[in-house]
Amino acid sequence: MKNRWNLIRKFVENPHMLLIALIANLLTFTAAWAFCVKIKNYSPVDAFWAFCIGSTAMYYLLFQSNLQPSSLVAAILITTWSLRLTYHLTRRVMKHRHQEDPRYQKLRAHWGSREKPMFYLFFLGQALSVVILAFPFYLIAKDSGHGFGFLPILGTVIASMGLLGETIADKQMSSFKHTHPDPKAVCQTGLWRYSRHPNYFFESVIWCGFFIFAIGSPWGWTSIYAPVMITYLLLKVTGIPPTEAAALQRKGDAYRTYQLTTPAFIPKFNLPFLAQRLKNTDRHPPNTPE
Repeated sequence: MKNRWNLIRKFVENPHMLLIALIANLLTFTAAWAFCVKIKNYSPVDAFWAFCIGSTAMYYLLFQSNLQPSSLVAAILITTWSLRLTYHLTRRVMKHRHQEDPRYQKLRAHWGSREKPMFYLFFLGQALSVVILAFPFYLIAKDSGHGFGFLPILGTVIASMGLLGETIADKQMSSFKHTHPDPKAVCQTGLWRYSRHPNYFFESVIWCGFFIFAIGSPWGWTSIYAPVMITYLLLKVTGIPPTEAAALQRKGDAYRTYQLTTPAFIPKFNLPFLAQRLKNTDRHPPNTPE
C-alpha cells in the first residue's frame, strides 16, 4: 500500500507544471485566434498546434532539477517532430495564404454568424489537446530511477523511423507537385505508390514510438491514449476524410482509380521483382542443368 501511494505521489509530483502549461497554451491559442481573425484565415492553427506540443513537452522535459539522459533523448525526438511539422505546415499556409483550408471553410459556413466565438472555443480545445498529447513527456521527465533501458531505446528507434518515413513522404509529394503542375495529376511514386497517405501512416508510427518510450517510465502505460488519439484523428476526423474529399473534387476519376489500387493508410509493399525471381527459381532450381 505504501509503495502504491509513493507511485501516486510521484505521478502528481509538481502538478504546478501541468497548470502552468495549460494556462500558457490557453493564452497562446487565444493570441493565435485573434491573429487568425485579423487575417481572416484560421489555417495557421495547425502550425501553432504542432509548435506548442513541442514547446510544452520541452518544458516538461528540461525544466527538471534532476535531468536524465532519457529526458534529453526524448527532447531531441519531440523537438525534431515539432519543428519539422511546424515548418511544413507554415510553409503550406504561406503558399496558400489567400486560401483558407477547406476544413475551416466548412466550419465557417456551418457556424455562420457564430463563427468567431465558436472558433475561439475550437482554439481553446486545441490548447487542451496540446497539454494532453504532451503529457507522455511529463511522465518521461518524472522518471528519475529507470535510466535509458530497452523500451526507451525501442521507442527511439520506432519514432526515428517514423520521422524519416514522414519526411521522405512529404519530400516526395513536394517534388511531385513541382514537376507535375497539373492539379489533376495523382502522385503514385515513391512511398505514395504503396499508400495513399504514407505521411499519415508514419505520423501514427511516430506516436507509437513516443508511447513505447514512455512505458519505460512509471505510469507511462497511461499514455496509450496518445497514439490512439492521433491515429483516430488521422483516420476519421482531420486526416484522411477531408484530404480524400478534396482530392476527389480536384482529380476526379484519376483519384478514384488510385483508391481502387492503393490502400489508404497501411502501406502495401508489392515486390513484383521478388515474385518473378521466385517464379524463375521454381522453373530452374539452383544447381540444376537447364
